[in-house]
Amino acid sequence: MPGLVRSVRTPEFAGVVFHEVLAKSVLNRVPEGSPMPFRWTVNPYRGCTHACSYCLHGDTPILMADGTTKPLSDLKVGDRVYGTERRGSYRHYVPTEVLDHWSTVKPAYRVTLVDGTQLIASGEHRFLTERGWKHVTGEISGSARRPHLTAGNKLMGTGRFALPPKDTADYRRGYLSGIARGDGTITESARAAARVSDYLTGDFALTLPIEWPRTPTDEWRKGLLAGVFDADGTFSHRILRLPNLGSRTLAAVVEALETFGFAYAQESRRAPGGKACIRVDGGLAEHLRLFHTTDPAATEKRSIDDAAIKSGARLGVVSVEPLGLDLPLFDITTGTGDFIANGVVSHNCFARNSHTYLDLDAGHDFDTQIVVKVNAPQVLTRQLASPRWDRSHVAMGTNTDPYQRAEGRYRLMPGIIGTLAKHGTPFSILTKGTLLARDIPLLRAVHADTPVSLGVSIALLDRELQHSLEPGTASPQARLELVRKLTEAGLPCTVSVAPVLPGLTDSEEHLDALFEQIAAAGATTVMVTPLHVRPGAREWFAAWLAREHPHLVPLYRRVYGRSSYATQPYRAALSTRVAPLLRRHSLTTTALDLPVPTPRTEEPQLTLL
Repeated sequence: MPGLVRSVRTPEFAGVVFHEVLAKSVLNRVPEGSPMPFRWTVNPYRGCTHACSYCLHGDTPILMADGTTKPLSDLKVGDRVYGTERRGSYRHYVPTEVLDHWSTVKPAYRVTLVDGTQLIASGEHRFLTERGWKHVTGEISGSARRPHLTAGNKLMGTGRFALPPKDTADYRRGYLSGIARGDGTITESARAAARVSDYLTGDFALTLPIEWPRTPTDEWRKGLLAGVFDADGTFSHRILRLPNLGSRTLAAVVEALETFGFAYAQESRRAPGGKACIRVDGGLAEHLRLFHTTDPAATEKRSIDDAAIKSGARLGVVSVEPLGLDLPLFDITTGTGDFIANGVVSHNCFARNSHTYLDLDAGHDFDTQIVVKVNAPQVLTRQLASPRWDRSHVAMGTNTDPYQRAEGRYRLMPGIIGTLAKHGTPFSILTKGTLLARDIPLLRAVHADTPVSLGVSIALLDRELQHSLEPGTASPQARLELVRKLTEAGLPCTVSVAPVLPGLTDSEEHLDALFEQIAAAGATTVMVTPLHVRPGAREWFAAWLAREHPHLVPLYRRVYGRSSYATQPYRAALSTRVAPLLRRHSLTTTALDLPVPTPRTEEPQLTLL
């Protein structure tokens, strides 16, 4: 990262990394042809902690592409896991790669299934049911309306994963007994050979010969089944066989299978030396249970690639209960868009398109990898001292919020404000962050000599919709209180009613209530702007809309099509709806809309959803 001084993690910002850099420039020129009414911006931060992610508990076992499981919290970018892929009428299990991994703190819910599975997840997380993807929680009407789990829904998947065996001396003895009595060779599996070598020569080496126990333990039985499978076992065409079993090994294998409740059959087929073959029945769910219970080393023989998601597992939802706790939760992004969490198909969070300027993504990285220009006031002082500086208006908050939570740690804005005022440069600040109130005395002082305009973004009043759309930001009520403080201090404050969302926040009833609260807070000017979504933010919003309000997808296709901006008819209709409401509440407007620029031919045109 150019100019990087250090990367910092702090307890008060769990899951966030601050990359402190020495910037060469903080004064940025707006590209020619932009519809924005200013030509210069200052952004002391890249990325914004106002966002968050939606996740599962870190202990949740995830099905890896080698057939093993790993806790969700332990996954890393580049790991191979199982996801699903639709082919015709069925989804099939396919390997996929972990593209992103992160954590957050969210209110937790417990989802209990008929087979005893318990999943700890946030209310926003989604699982695949017989009737499609459903959130953990939701409502049947109102702004929180969305498909959600209810008692009786059936999830899709294999059923809960069995706990792995413990690496005890008994397990190791059982494994070596299975390898030796399987009458096969282990050279075909490097992993099995390595395990045998470790058991015979490692720190806790066993000595030969390995004696069979008179009274086997469960761990010995698990080791025996793993060893027999590694020696000669096969798993092909969804059939699991344990062949080449002599009479003594056959009896021990049958006893172990019965102890753990596995259904099996002894196949009647001729084998050299009168050896027997056991077929383990029960389908994919039982085969995975056997693998996870016994943990064979030969993971290359445990592939479930291309198996259809068909299972008799009892995955009906019994209950969804709030735990009443905010817990650390984790999530991943995969190539298939899903993964298998404790035996059920789980939707992953959507990461926005690549954050190309630093090889960071614009989803999780944008939320948690915050670039801080720690020398911003000093660099700005040097740039504004140039004789070529013409004291043009500088806008802040047009890209990332200068008063996000990180500003409480780094306190860059007082130096930036002081520098702008010292050089007679008019400026504006747009924010969702109530931290702006900290600098009201400074803003009052500089406003006496320097033109200052302040904007607070308040798009809606509904707390549930705000929590879904802008989960990391201050509440609408807190932002209204900020407006009140600014106007009482005599500072000019415009409320940015943006973005106006078709079908969600553009009704006359919603706008009327919002304008009433804005006027009561002391503001006299608003700027009403419908949603516009550029590539990067566009993909994130499209995923959010499909996830939270799928019934509105057709409307957004009509209003946006292949453009980042709403159609002219929609903008005209919104202006017509807003005008009488502004008069009713004695509000003026700086703009009801932004002009739509002619897209450059080289810019990609992406279809919304």
